[in-house]
Amino acid sequence: LLLICTGLTSAKWGRKKNVFVQIETPYGAMKAKLYNETPLHKQNFAGLVKDHFYDSLLFHRVIEDFMIQGGDPNSKNAVLGKMLGNGSHGEQLPAEILPQLFHKRGAIAAARDNNPEKKSSGCQFYIVQGRVFSEKDLDHMEQQRNFQTKQKLLTNYLKSNESLSDQIQLDKLQQQRNVAALNHYCDSLVDLLIERHPEVSLFKFTSEQRHIYTTIGGAPHLDGEYTVFGEIVDGLNIIDSIAAVETDDNNRPLNNIVMKIKIVKK
Repeated sequence: LLLICTGLTSAKWGRKKNVFVQIETPYGAMKAKLYNETPLHKQNFAGLVKDHFYDSLLFHRVIEDFMIQGGDPNSKNAVLGKMLGNGSHGEQLPAEILPQLFHKRGAIAAARDNNPEKKSSGCQFYIVQGRVFSEKDLDHMEQQRNFQTKQKLLTNYLKSNESLSDQIQLDKLQQQRNVAALNHYCDSLVDLLIERHPEVSLFKFTSEQRHIYTTIGGAPHLDGEYTVFGEIVDGLNIIDSIAAVETDDNNRPLNNIVMKIKIVKK
């Protein structure tokens, strides 16, 4: 269905060959590589580019030190000040979220709504500007991402019949108002539950991610949530120029930033 919607054939785009596109803006041009590891997104984006879908659309959402977003079909010829971002085209794409493809500076990723399958928009995308983070920042992000997973695991266990002895101990510590001992007991219990349930995985940045985010920068809090399907290989400074423009309360630039995208050779 995706191939039919975009007018592509696997004979042209499905083979393991790199696809490069040039994104032209009023601030200059960026060259991007589309990843072979995300074939559905690669095929879809390349097909839309080939069909000139993106020509005359806008970068309609810009947040400095974060990202620039475009590809809303409703942005073509949109009057200044109109709120954008809800337009779509074709079917949503199944997520192709891979740990080795992450939100470093210059990464291109698919926008999406809050669907639980993390399916991508059929057309909207964003390019990461981001910022540099410290090791402590990344540690804190890991803790935040894993808190909900641990809490759900503990809650489900305490609802089960096998948790009676642990519940008695937790109630005792709570009555004693021994917060430190209570937290330690919960942490130890969670560690044990994680060992019992190997299907439950905690979020952890790889050494490569940590190196990139503490030197080049990016948007690490988005990892694992959105499909990254390409990266800017030339013209990173253009992202900075666009991200610095003045915007309204909806993060739309006060002056239209029109794009034109075409397929180019390496």
